[in-house]
Amino acid sequence: MTAAANVTAKPRIRFTPTHDERTAFLFLAPLAAVLLAVAVFPILYSFYISLFSLKLTRPTRVPFVGLGNYTAVLSDPQFWLAVERTMLFSVMSVTAIAVLALLIALLLNQDFPGRRILSAVLLVPWAIPYVANALMWKWIYDSNYGALNGLLYQFDFINSYMVWLGDSDKTLALIANAFVWKEVPLATILLLVGLKTIPADLHAAAKVDGADAVRRFFHITLPALTSSFSLVLVYETMMAIRHFDLFFILTEGGPGDASHVVAWRIYVETFRNLSFGTGAAMAYILALATLVLAYAVIRTLAQRI
Repeated sequence: MTAAANVTAKPRIRFTPTHDERTAFLFLAPLAAVLLAVAVFPILYSFYISLFSLKLTRPTRVPFVGLGNYTAVLSDPQFWLAVERTMLFSVMSVTAIAVLALLIALLLNQDFPGRRILSAVLLVPWAIPYVANALMWKWIYDSNYGALNGLLYQFDFINSYMVWLGDSDKTLALIANAFVWKEVPLATILLLVGLKTIPADLHAAAKVDGADAVRRFFHITLPALTSSFSLVLVYETMMAIRHFDLFFILTEGGPGDASHVVAWRIYVETFRNLSFGTGAAMAYILALATLVLAYAVIRTLAQRI
């Protein structure tokens, strides 16, 4: 019985790292430690904070509230107004980015004089840091010496200088315009890479069959760009939902609460109201919503590839 059991017993698999593997682990250990310290630990600790009523106005009393912060956030009407503004800003921005990037990518995919110069100029907005981009547009929109007022007044489109960022009906659109200007170059590059993967023989064969440019676009180009479009939509949607820089520098949530998006409310709740528990809960709700939305977009577009 003992001999039979030894014969039928499965051999144990032992993982013995080689010298090269041990050396690789040794060199990767500092990087892993840094990632744990600056990425993983803050994420886990912020979730831990979201379970407590932590306010710096009373730092010695931090009661455990469980999901109470999440319930308070989801039952706050002001939070849902911020969600509506965030959705409106995201839809405007991502739609404009997708359309403009597609048009520019189709243009750059053609051979014409100056194409390389135009491609280099296109990268300028992308290379500008977010804060510098926000300051630049703040100067452009300035009511006293802004370039937008000067240009429109010079061509008689307006009779006097306007306070652009002081109009609650125009604020989100103006901020979206600045965001689109910054994000279009990257989206264009991603779509241009997708265009380069389309075999030229497909368009040549379609021309022989009598298909015009519109039919070739909808039956060849657009289906081939599905994966690139999904990447652009997911990335730009995530950027738009969590964007904060432009709202902080251009309007600081104003005028009134016209530009109170979710990212701005997280900042106000955390660093102005000093309510870290509620701010952390709000941040996790935003992160979860972004994750779910990105997953839905990827699954929807993946079914069409």
